[in-house]
Amino acid sequence: MRISNFHAGYNETAAYPRLGATVELPRLHWVLRGFYGHFFQPAPVETVSSAFINYVTAQPGQNAFVPLHSERDEEHQFGIAIPYKGWVLDVDTFRTRINNFLDHANVGESNIYFPIAVDGALVRAWELSLRSPQIAHFGQFHLAYSNQIAEQRGGIVGGFSCADSTSEACSGDFTYTPVDHDQRNTLNTGFTANLPLRTWFATNVYYGSGFVNGLAGSGQGPYQGDYLPAHTTFDVSAGHNFGENWKLSADVLNVTNHRVLLDNSVTIGGFHYNDPRMVSAELRYRFHF
Repeated sequence: MRISNFHAGYNETAAYPRLGATVELPRLHWVLRGFYGHFFQPAPVETVSSAFINYVTAQPGQNAFVPLHSERDEEHQFGIAIPYKGWVLDVDTFRTRINNFLDHANVGESNIYFPIAVDGALVRAWELSLRSPQIAHFGQFHLAYSNQIAEQRGGIVGGFSCADSTSEACSGDFTYTPVDHDQRNTLNTGFTANLPLRTWFATNVYYGSGFVNGLAGSGQGPYQGDYLPAHTTFDVSAGHNFGENWKLSADVLNVTNHRVLLDNSVTIGGFHYNDPRMVSAELRYRFHF
């Protein structure tokens, strides 16, 4: 049990219990785990000049500041870890229900943001990870996958809001709709090889099914579906140890230089593309103190 007392626009006191348990099944050595808990996230506090506040309140749409209540979450999780001959498979699921969902909104089309609170949100996910033992004393394989749905409901109830609560910018019904960072399927997989002469080489593949399309159905932009296109990138890295103190390594991210639009929602600052090919190197010396 945790208790918080927070003083800002509102004076709030919250008691939020958390309970978790882990059980290992005899002989099988499978590990079952479960968790139920409540979380309290204090509302953000910001200070701006009166001149800027006067400018914002003169704008149409979102132009008022309403005190923010803190966010309160309820979450449960269930998972199982299954070892088998050095391999470990881990599967879990969680569900988080959020009241007074804290987010942010930009002023017009600028990169200036104020905190807001939306009536509620719901996050659900299934996750899987697989890790191998050392295969033939050569290397290790890893994989992580997530299927997640992140949605919100209702209108803006606090923070950078509207003087007219029925304004289109702030009103909303209680139908769940995806949040801007909702990506349903995400996959990471790779292999790390231990080569002779204290050298190693690693590869990693990242796949994302695409984030929410902020211009869906608008007739603007090249994509009109509910989600932006899926994207895949490939990374490699290698390194070599010289004696006990020196280490040289190099990384190449996005080897194929594949570019894709990741986000076109103004709620997080406009259009974003993934990073181009990036090459870096590091030389490290370990001092003995």
